[in-house]
Amino acid sequence: MLTAIHPKLPMRDKAATRDFYVRQLGFQEFGNADFEGYLMVQKDGIQIHFFEFKALDPLQNYGQVYIRTDAIDPIYEEALRQKLNIPALGHLQSKPWGQKEFSLLDPDHNLLTFGQEG
Repeated sequence: MLTAIHPKLPMRDKAATRDFYVRQLGFQEFGNADFEGYLMVQKDGIQIHFFEFKALDPLQNYGQVYIRTDAIDPIYEEALRQKLNIPALGHLQSKPWGQKEFSLLDPDHNLLTFGQEG
């Protein structure tokens, strides 16, 4: 039986990634040790893991995560308030497949898409 999935995304700079996810998105760092070149964050019921990839070209990064939520409007409003990197086509909209979605890019251009049914 499968019980959860925790994506692993590339990061160039652990401190910058930690700062973005903890300070700007409200995640918490977790784990028993501060492993070199690896970061784990969690918020509510999700976890995202990051591995160091110093040579990553952010403009060539195709890392993506789809995050389901039941409160998309306040998350989107907070992203706007903080002036997070929302791509031109990533603003909040209702999709034909029945999801309300928006996307943003982290410092390494990993695409985070938030979706809510309806």
